Parts: sequence; structure tokens; C-alpha cells
Amino acid sequence: MYALRQGQQANFSNSQNQPPLIDPSVIRAAGQIYYTYCEVHPEIVGQASGVAINRVTLRGKVIFTGQPVLLPQECFVPLNQIESCMY
Repeated sequence: MYALRQGQQANFSNSQNQPPLIDPSVIRAAGQIYYTYCEVHPEIVGQASGVAINRVTLRGKVIFTGQPVLLPQECFVPLNQIESCMY
């Protein structure tokens, strides 16, 4: 299970139309980044689209655009995937 690299397209042509798999530890780290951001910045209004996170260091940033530009070791974890894994 590896996160998508920059430039790779999601393959939704499979029979179940599922998004690509992302390493669970990357999703957990992205969730921690997102929820920490929400606690520190409660005044920020607007829907985040997800978290851009480095797959090696697990450091990342909350992203508010639909098509983030990623560095080679980064992947994008969409907000809906972060929320679905937190429960």
C-alpha cells in the first residue's frame, strides 16, 4: 500500500470504483495534522480539501485547493478519506 505520487492518476476504472490505497500510517498522520490545524485556527472558515504530506517524514500542510502541487516525496490525502478513517 503506497500513496499516490505526483503525476499519477487515480484509477477509478476498477469494478468497485474505489480510490487508490494510501498507507494507513500516512492517513493517521494526515488526520493529526488536520485536526491540530482545526484546533489552533478555529477562526478559519472554508472547506479544506485535504492534506499534502511527505511520505517519509510525515510532515504536511492543510490544503484548500482542489489540485495541489506536490513535491516528489509528497502525496495528497483527501479530507473525506481522513474523516472516514478517524471513526
